[in-house]
Amino acid sequence: IMGSEEKENELYRITTSQQAFSSGCGAVITSVLVTPLDVVKVRLQAQSNPNLKGKILIDIEGVKSLWSGLFPSLAVSVPTTVVYFTCYDQLHDTFGSKIGEDHDSVPLIAGGLARLCAATATSPIEMIKTRMQSRRLSYKKLLACISSNVTQSGWLSLWKGWGPTVLRDVPFSALYWCNYEYLKKRLCKKLGKREPTFLITFSSGAVAGSIAAVLTLPFDVVKTHKQTEMWEPVSTHGIIPRLTKIAPACAIMISAYEYGKSFFRRINKDKAMKNL
Repeated sequence: IMGSEEKENELYRITTSQQAFSSGCGAVITSVLVTPLDVVKVRLQAQSNPNLKGKILIDIEGVKSLWSGLFPSLAVSVPTTVVYFTCYDQLHDTFGSKIGEDHDSVPLIAGGLARLCAATATSPIEMIKTRMQSRRLSYKKLLACISSNVTQSGWLSLWKGWGPTVLRDVPFSALYWCNYEYLKKRLCKKLGKREPTFLITFSSGAVAGSIAAVLTLPFDVVKTHKQTEMWEPVSTHGIIPRLTKIAPACAIMISAYEYGKSFFRRINKDKAMKNL
């Protein structure tokens, strides 16, 4: 039997376009705030000389280099996040109606499948973003490099690193959503909240993202090297930079998304009440 909370959520369920708008706004906010951390992570993974880390990034190229690849990052994150989060909610509802809303496998399966679709669709732009962050390139040089690769290796070269990306992102997503949904429910129950607060979603997202990031770190290193074509021995795997980036990124993104859904749910409820 559906409880009062489930009935209310079903009655005032947000539309697909509202889900897309919420996830898109969250992606923009997250990209702007987290891009510098992503740049540091990529540089540390791609460099073979640990003594030059700080100097290469700031002293030589300037602080603006921290936002290198921001536009490709937005070009990747906005459509990817819209597809990803919208697919997740749709798949979560579909699987939840078939095998039970509270079944542990629901977020696991929905998260993995949603990420597979999103990662495949935007893999070429992800590759471009990674190359821009690994070493400073003008858009003209970047386009020339991509054009040369396509001429020599064909269009499939744009999906270089797709395998490691999928191997990293699919298990990351499955682990992330499974842990996030679990932590969110536990915190709501412990604090006696019917709806998750900003603090609950933020902390759940940060912890869930950190756990998933640690477990999938080797695939992230492989993906970075594959896309930057740098296979020198690496002295650091970048676990700290990855955690420093992933934890706040997951926390900011999921908090913004949940807030957006809650906002639209209130609007839908107000409209429904006015029409009674």
